Amino acid sequence: MKDPVTYHPGGESVQEDAGGTASSVLRTRSSRRAFIKGVIASGAVAGSSTFLFGGLGGCSSDQPTAGAVERLLSINVNGRVRRVDVLPNETLAMTLRYKLGLTGTKLGCDRGECGACTVLIDGVSTYSCSTLTHMVGDRQVRTIEGLEGPNGELHPVQQAMIDELGPQCGFCTSGQIMSTVALLEVNPNPTRDEVRHALSGNLCRCGAYDHYLNSVMRVAQEA
Repeated sequence: MKDPVTYHPGGESVQEDAGGTASSVLRTRSSRRAFIKGVIASGAVAGSSTFLFGGLGGCSSDQPTAGAVERLLSINVNGRVRRVDVLPNETLAMTLRYKLGLTGTKLGCDRGECGACTVLIDGVSTYSCSTLTHMVGDRQVRTIEGLEGPNGELHPVQQAMIDELGPQCGFCTSGQIMSTVALLEVNPNPTRDEVRHALSGNLCRCGAYDHYLNSVMRVAQEA
């Protein structure tokens, strides 16, 4: 009768006899242990070589890592240079609201359609929800908070909005005001059609467009 054959996971089939069973099992376990040690050792070598030849690539000041983005930025907001930690894909609206606490800039659609997030960048009305903070560079950002006078007085456009009952719910108002300021700084005496065109990128879900138009015409006439 042939000796029984025993299979050990990770090893080879071993034919046992009465006197050799223990030594066969030990050889199988030993070969399995050697295999596992070999796998671990090869992984350690591969990891160390990656660290030595690739992991230190960004340590040289004149050879930055490809695709690296500086996260600590200096941006000029309302006449002040602010240092802020910014993620690579972070929008200006998110930075203004949640990093700098300037919550007058509203987030409506968050996809560049409603205009509630409008701010001025170098005097140009811009949707801050579709502008990456890393793209601002050294340009000057102006938000609704930056319109406040030295003694806390309202900007003439803000006062005209109140006088003409422009805001209804008020959510879009800061964007409407910033677009108006951008218009009046380059065209102090616009026609009603020019005002309508300038505010065409700002949606009012309350439908108070005539009130906003009247506000702009009022401040233009009083200037």
